[in-house]
Amino acid sequence: MIKKESIENLKNHLDVVDVVSQFIELKKSGANFKACCPFHGEETPSFVISPTKQIYHCFGCGVGGDSVKFVMEYEKLSYPETIEKLASMYNFTLEYENSTEKKQDTKVIEEVNKYYQKLFVNNNIVKEYVHNRGISEFSIEKFEIGYAPSSLDTVNFLKSNHYNLTEAIELGIIDTGTNGLYARFIERITFPIYSINGKLVGFGGRTITGHNAKYVNSPQTRFFNKSRLLYGYHIAKEHIYKKNQIIVCEGYLDVIMLHQAGFNTAVATLGTALTAEHLPLLRRGEPKVILAYDGDKAGIAAAFKASTMLSQSDFEGGVVIFSDGQDPADMVKSNKIEELNKIFLNPISFIPFVIDCIVSKYDINEPSQKQKALAEANDYLKTLSLLNQDEYKRYLAQKLNIREDRIKISGDKSRANEVNLSKIDIAELCIIKAILEKPKRLDSVLDIIDSSMFEYHRREFDLVLNDINNISLNSIILNDKLENYDDERLNQELLTLVYKFYSNKLTALSYDKTLDFKQKANLIRKIKDNIYQLKQGKLVSYNL
Repeated sequence: MIKKESIENLKNHLDVVDVVSQFIELKKSGANFKACCPFHGEETPSFVISPTKQIYHCFGCGVGGDSVKFVMEYEKLSYPETIEKLASMYNFTLEYENSTEKKQDTKVIEEVNKYYQKLFVNNNIVKEYVHNRGISEFSIEKFEIGYAPSSLDTVNFLKSNHYNLTEAIELGIIDTGTNGLYARFIERITFPIYSINGKLVGFGGRTITGHNAKYVNSPQTRFFNKSRLLYGYHIAKEHIYKKNQIIVCEGYLDVIMLHQAGFNTAVATLGTALTAEHLPLLRRGEPKVILAYDGDKAGIAAAFKASTMLSQSDFEGGVVIFSDGQDPADMVKSNKIEELNKIFLNPISFIPFVIDCIVSKYDINEPSQKQKALAEANDYLKTLSLLNQDEYKRYLAQKLNIREDRIKISGDKSRANEVNLSKIDIAELCIIKAILEKPKRLDSVLDIIDSSMFEYHRREFDLVLNDINNISLNSIILNDKLENYDDERLNQELLTLVYKFYSNKLTALSYDKTLDFKQKANLIRKIKDNIYQLKQGKLVSYNL
């Protein structure tokens, strides 16, 4: 069992924005961050994360909580599994109640990486191959390039060093088959893959023996998810933040060679297309994204798909397509550094690139084909922001050689999840929010107000009194439509709330037949006295 104090230390180490942003794409919204909720389908962001309160809440489906709760729900893990995953993500060492209790040891993958690196140094054939690709000794060390031997050699290495084979299987180093244990990487150049926080989580491997699968990656594990990782990001991230740019390539060698040439913001997807799961990582630091893809059919198709997705998510940047069978690695090897620099400085923006790709699919000299091109491009434009819709209508009209008024765009995006405040009392919620923002304020208002004074939100105020940390209150804290009151404004609104309550109470007493004359007269006197003081700007203690 993990020690409670260790869990608390881990929680204090976590930042909810950083944690959530590793799973879903976040956008800054005032003091908070917003996203489309990952727990229910929506087009308009209603999922809000507060860095000050370290909580999240969805106004669409009502889910909410802290960093731990998010990872539990998103990854469908138990509480202990979540704690261990977060500890692993942030290189945090947990302490256990029973010192003999052993958590998964990830040291074995680090030792295997060292083993592969050592084999690389001692293998002249492999070294010659890498050097012939133009990779320098410095880059070999920087990216920790290694060599995986035969399956038997890797298995024997693990056994002879008494590593836990079960852990090696769980980490994707080896696996079991009909003939027993076998290595995942066999006679391949290895490229260690690190998480955003610099933790080794897997490998990429390139064959040098003519194997049908040119590249392979580690299998999916609790640490390795290729759809959320970018090769080289742990090395490039500081440069990405400083230069406000990230270059996304197709392969390991492209990244290594670009870094070697000084383009140190380069990263690569891991044998897969850019997906929505990559967007949170790309969004970190809000850099301009440059897609650097091959000019073959597959490369253009991948660039089209990625550009569509990035433009719909309001990313800045553009596309660079390498023609004549070249790729970034080839150009660096040929010492075309200046040419590369010019190319990266002048990418084709995402939206015109997508429109160009759509139009190129059709013979627009034929009216029926032109109509199809218009329909597809129109559908794409509808997914963009209103400003971009308006801006690129003109561009599409020019590409199709038609009048701009022929392009009909319905730009009103669905606001189905927009928080509707028309049927609730905003003032009451603002008062509650002010208390939640500064819980110390509760002490000063306890004598003044009672839950009965809240006409619409009595339940919420009762929660504040009895369970101020209840997650259902997160929707109030994170509602950016509710004004943030300072102490002076809070007092003014309390005066209004209390005055309204006593005025309504006075009116109700006139029709109350359950009280005798003396009781009624006494209450009327108290209420009138309270109202008088309230008119003088004095908050009075609740005395009914």
